[in-house]
Amino acid sequence: MSQTGSLMSGGLMTFVHRRRRGAELFLLVLALAVGIGAYAAVGLGLEGEVPADIVGYGGWLTALIVAAHVTVRVVAPYADPVLLPLVAALNGLGLAVLRRLDITYEALGFDQHTFARQQLTWMTVGVVLFIITLVVLRDHRVLQRFTYTAGLVGIVLLILPFLPVIGREINGARIWINVAGFSFQPGEVAKVMLVIAFSGYLVLHRDALALAGRRVVFVDLPRGRDLGPILAMFGVSMMILVLQNDLGSSLLFFGLFLAMLYVATERPGWLVVGAGLFAAGALAAYTFVGNVQNRFNFWLNPMDYYDVTPGSYQLVEALFGMGWGGLIGRGLGNGFPERVPFAYSDFILSTIGEELGLTAVMAIVVCYGLIVERALRIALISRDGFGKLMAVGLGAIVALQVFVVIGGVTGLIPLTGLTTPFLSYGGSSLVANWVVIALLLRISDQARRPAPRMDPVADEAEADSEHTQVVKLK
Repeated sequence: MSQTGSLMSGGLMTFVHRRRRGAELFLLVLALAVGIGAYAAVGLGLEGEVPADIVGYGGWLTALIVAAHVTVRVVAPYADPVLLPLVAALNGLGLAVLRRLDITYEALGFDQHTFARQQLTWMTVGVVLFIITLVVLRDHRVLQRFTYTAGLVGIVLLILPFLPVIGREINGARIWINVAGFSFQPGEVAKVMLVIAFSGYLVLHRDALALAGRRVVFVDLPRGRDLGPILAMFGVSMMILVLQNDLGSSLLFFGLFLAMLYVATERPGWLVVGAGLFAAGALAAYTFVGNVQNRFNFWLNPMDYYDVTPGSYQLVEALFGMGWGGLIGRGLGNGFPERVPFAYSDFILSTIGEELGLTAVMAIVVCYGLIVERALRIALISRDGFGKLMAVGLGAIVALQVFVVIGGVTGLIPLTGLTTPFLSYGGSSLVANWVVIALLLRISDQARRPAPRMDPVADEAEADSEHTQVVKLK
């Protein structure tokens, strides 16, 4: 009876597994249709014909996604089936929008831009690292051994832009390094390293951090002796803000640590402390950092600073474009996104809103929401504390980055300098985010993998057989 039930259970799990993989394959086809279809629509909208290189472009994009899918099927067969199609759709749409901007910039006589081609190259690097991560890292729990090493590497990466030889300041923010002619943003890799470091640290010390100190208005605040980690992270965030002049990264790192700390300890007191520190830091930054004060003023009164330098021209033009796009947009190639500075990076969402409308923007937000939801689902079903915290941290990276970027473009919050994951032009961001998805899939595979079945009937029969053999030998 037990053996029959075990066989039925195994057959059901196999059936469910096959259905899940079939659904993933269908979603991947839809994702490729979005990317390649948008690329064709760009050619039709701007040149009146399908791009001549669509076969080569579509073939290369398909090869990358198929290679990633096959790798997941082979080395992580139980991984979440939704993450890869979501990422493929966002990345493909981003490439098409960048190609649309390339054509317009060339037609206007600007310096020749090849954002789409370079982004496709960086996507290739990201997919290769995605595959390497899944193949080499067969168990995410191995990373816990490198808790302090990952933290040290993360801090070193944040310091690199300050070095006089390789550090570069671009658009007012010193967050870049230049090595052998290539520009790279080390903070994108640092965020992954810090998630690993935070996860390992909080797993070891969450019991001490969860102890309450003093109750204030029905909230148990942490003990004073346990405030060291959050104060240290607050100091690092303020250092990034002041020295690198990067409000977005500062908010990202502090929010990331605060979210992981709350999940690890389940103490709302940490949120109170974190909110207080954030408010104090924001007030100090507004008072003493001129760039932050300007961004707040542009946010509060954008029309008053439209014709001044520095001013709110970028934000106002983006809002005008998205308003003109309306619900369904003007169509790819029928808008004027080139009026918005940096429409290919920080403001790529305004380009999408103008030419594809509010409907496309809402669909993109839903895709990001699903990525975060899948990350939190992975955290819920993970069997180890390190995996839970790591999945929460990786999901928080995407959530915070999307909130900060979309909130800034739409005027919900002051502008920051972060890129939109998988959509905006930027090699370091794209490569790091592909690695983030690989780590989530690895944790998911470990969590979803069925536990070994124990068949008591078979074990008892095997024991009786061994006992009989022993008796015969005697």
